[in-house]
Amino acid sequence: MDLKELQTTDMWDLYQKSVNFMHLRKIYEDTDLNYRMYNGDQWNGLKVKGIEKVQFNFIKLIVKQKVSNITANLFAINYSPENIENQEFVEMAQKTCDLLNRKASTVFDKDFMDKKVKKWTRQAAINDEAICYVDYDSDTDLPINEIISKNDIMYGNENEDEIQFQPYILIRQRKPVSELRELARDLELSEEKVGSIVGDNDTSTASGDSAKDELEDKCWLLTMFYRAKDGNIHWSQSTKYCELKKDKDLGIRLYPIAHFNWEDQEGNARGVGEVRQLIPNQIETNKTAMRRAETVKTTAYPQKVMDVTSVENPEEANRIGGVIKFRNMGGAKADDVFTNTRPAQMSPDSSALQGELINLTRELNNANDAATGSIDPSTASGKAILAVQNAQNLPLNDQVMGLKSFLEDIARIWFAMWKTYAGDGLKVDIVERDITTGQELRRQEKVPKTVLEALETSVKVDITPKGAFDKYAQELSLENLFTSGNITFEEYVNSLDTDSVMPKVKLQQIVKDRQEAQARIQAINMEAEAIKGQLQAQNANEMDIENQMANQRITASTFDGIEEAYDRVSPA
Repeated sequence: MDLKELQTTDMWDLYQKSVNFMHLRKIYEDTDLNYRMYNGDQWNGLKVKGIEKVQFNFIKLIVKQKVSNITANLFAINYSPENIENQEFVEMAQKTCDLLNRKASTVFDKDFMDKKVKKWTRQAAINDEAICYVDYDSDTDLPINEIISKNDIMYGNENEDEIQFQPYILIRQRKPVSELRELARDLELSEEKVGSIVGDNDTSTASGDSAKDELEDKCWLLTMFYRAKDGNIHWSQSTKYCELKKDKDLGIRLYPIAHFNWEDQEGNARGVGEVRQLIPNQIETNKTAMRRAETVKTTAYPQKVMDVTSVENPEEANRIGGVIKFRNMGGAKADDVFTNTRPAQMSPDSSALQGELINLTRELNNANDAATGSIDPSTASGKAILAVQNAQNLPLNDQVMGLKSFLEDIARIWFAMWKTYAGDGLKVDIVERDITTGQELRRQEKVPKTVLEALETSVKVDITPKGAFDKYAQELSLENLFTSGNITFEEYVNSLDTDSVMPKVKLQQIVKDRQEAQARIQAINMEAEAIKGQLQAQNANEMDIENQMANQRITASTFDGIEEAYDRVSPA
């Protein structure tokens, strides 16, 4: 097949228009640079000999600290009903939202959302923007949340940062040719169309240096979303020369895409990240370090100086313990032929500049010792340290709120998909613990399709701090409640988090052992009381028998006495 005779698809032509615009804005070049600077490849392209590529990578320290602070929370999706005008439906709506919250919690666990949230946050900090593309698994009724690189999404309006206001969105994915050809055959395309799916080496715009190299034959798969006049989202898929899936109505009114800008920039849909503004200071710091290293190598150590015409074996000068032989010395001294220069003093200005660049950069970017938690815990209480860190983290409130809004957008997409794709109803797995036995009980409830369609919800993401000092302060409060007698030891143990500093599992085992020992003692006491009761009953019975026998003896002796008395008074 002659590729020159093939005609590119309309979607590919629209894609090329976006690629040219992104080249104009240097988005691809900036992406590679940002990741190189973060990962420590900060001298990329420098070709020098005999010079060490010294660097002090404070960019990674700052990014890691900020990402850790932002993601040091527990995130939970909370759906709330908005059908308050229909009082008859309120109770059903609330119950349905409770089931949706359980379903969302399941998605968080099964799709490893905690890990993805950290990766999205790091992606935004390094390269301005993080993107989530939500697909749907109809077999499990679970949304699939895919991480998309900034390089692989194109907006119809590159000046609008609100996703749902975009006229269209293009997403590209690098796929093996064999996989796409198999997909084309499943879609019953002609072999001519299947043959038009060919590999390419168009990897220059892929995100990251490592993505430029591939093991197998691949090409770009384009997916286009746009909003129709009725408000529904439509989609289609195409390669460069083959139209795979034509226009299809998804049935939802939200783009299945959410994004998180690290920091907004007026007129830019993609925002500004943390690394971009740190690069000039990082480069100057590295250059200063390299200059200092070269100066030290050339001037800070003694240099050998010799008259090579008067030395027979100059190679011995560099050997420890070597013997240097002189010739034709005449009346000259050894110091006149061979000596060492004295080390030069280096100005402290370069060292001061380097330290100032690093420290001021960290200070201005709120990544000093207090913010990173580099405080001696033995000299301050947990609450005091927590208060300092919270104060230092105030400048990150914009990023925290941005991440929260990002997760809420994703949750709205989930709900829109459940309403549309749940078939005859949404199945929700429920796990509960039996109060008496402590065993987990599993059951499944079903939300009818009609209820989902009638339900209107608002979405909120609840944030619970889970940092090291947050845990410490919480556990200290629980400990104070226990020592003051406001809660029992069992209540204290059960209130601890699973990942608490205190060994909750071991404490639970101690409580269990105590309860079992108490139960054994109680059983022994009950058995002893029963035996005692039996003995008392037996003793009582024996005493009754003895009393009866004594009474019988008294009665008999009394009767005999009466007979004797009667005989004495009776006449013969």
